[in-house]
Amino acid sequence: MDRELLKQKDAQYIVHTYNRYDIVIDHAEGAVITDVDGRQFIDLCSGYAANSLGYQNAAWLEAVKGQLDKVQHTSNLYYSEPGVLVAEKLVKKSGLCKVWFANSGGEANEAAIKTARKYGNTLADHKKNTIISLKKSFHGRTLATVTATGLAEAQEVFAPLVPGFVHAEVDDLAQLEALVNEYDPCAFLMELVQGEGGVHALDKDFVQGAAALCKEKDILFIDDEVQAGIGRTGTLFAYQQYGIMPDIVSFAKGIGAGLPIGGIICGPKTCDVLVPGDHGSTFGMNPVACAGACVVLDTMDEDFLASVREKSDKLRSALSEMSKVKGLDGLGLMVGIDLDGMTGAEAVNQLMAEGALAIPAQSRLRLLPPLTISDEELEQAIAVLKKVLD
Repeated sequence: MDRELLKQKDAQYIVHTYNRYDIVIDHAEGAVITDVDGRQFIDLCSGYAANSLGYQNAAWLEAVKGQLDKVQHTSNLYYSEPGVLVAEKLVKKSGLCKVWFANSGGEANEAAIKTARKYGNTLADHKKNTIISLKKSFHGRTLATVTATGLAEAQEVFAPLVPGFVHAEVDDLAQLEALVNEYDPCAFLMELVQGEGGVHALDKDFVQGAAALCKEKDILFIDDEVQAGIGRTGTLFAYQQYGIMPDIVSFAKGIGAGLPIGGIICGPKTCDVLVPGDHGSTFGMNPVACAGACVVLDTMDEDFLASVREKSDKLRSALSEMSKVKGLDGLGLMVGIDLDGMTGAEAVNQLMAEGALAIPAQSRLRLLPPLTISDEELEQAIAVLKKVLD
């Protein structure tokens, strides 16, 4: 379809909840996207961290196409092998107990919230149902996850919000302790690396202090790893770098490598909280998405994760020498850049003009390249970044 005609039809027929950039994507391979005009871009956002294995990954394609030749979907009233295999891999790699499947990060966090509420209302040592999350956090687009989100701009037009949520300052353990004494919560909900809030890796002492509070007060620790999980930070999950064990971990994005899949992994206190009738998801544990997810998890061995850390070191080292870079945050290939003399949004537009795609996060520039980005592609990306940021 002609570029301008497609854009006209998009404006006519689609509810615009996104401000689109002027790129009509045609195809992609590796970490390179090509538009309908033949322009090529190094992809440094990978679908908001969803395309973890880049584009046209042979093993992933073979698994997805093979499952399509068998059955594309079946109700959760019946058993299905791909989902069981994904759950087994997640449990063994995480050290937790059981998995519940959804389609997205918002759904995953909704399930975590419902699990925490039921635990607090029926299974804790006394009834409690407040959930404490952090300011500058982002947890999804459902009404409950919007309420849990600590960004006012994501909430203000959707009032009244869901009751029972309180927001704590980031990395302030004393205030968190005060809120615990005031509200007696059933759960803490936090991203260990905040995404939309500016790509900030939480302070390790703060996280460990929060985890200790959870153990002392019978509070569930919910770790939102929708964006940070599945190898993005250089370990399968970010919590593995913080020396804690959450009660619930939410996941999505990268595990699907481009297909919608998400869910929660539950620990011993939470693995049997939800029972038949409590929750559900029509497409949760979809066999095609799960067939691809098996490949993603099999790819995430220690050698692969070591390569993510090496690429992160190379990228961060190059960025630290660029004159307009004031500071770096995040973990692994989840990179937040403080800029001197330009906003993240301005940097995104300039990078696009030079042949690279990135996204802003508050005032910062955010980089989320495919975890499989090659050394050659990474060198090309660094060259483009240098043009704009040096």
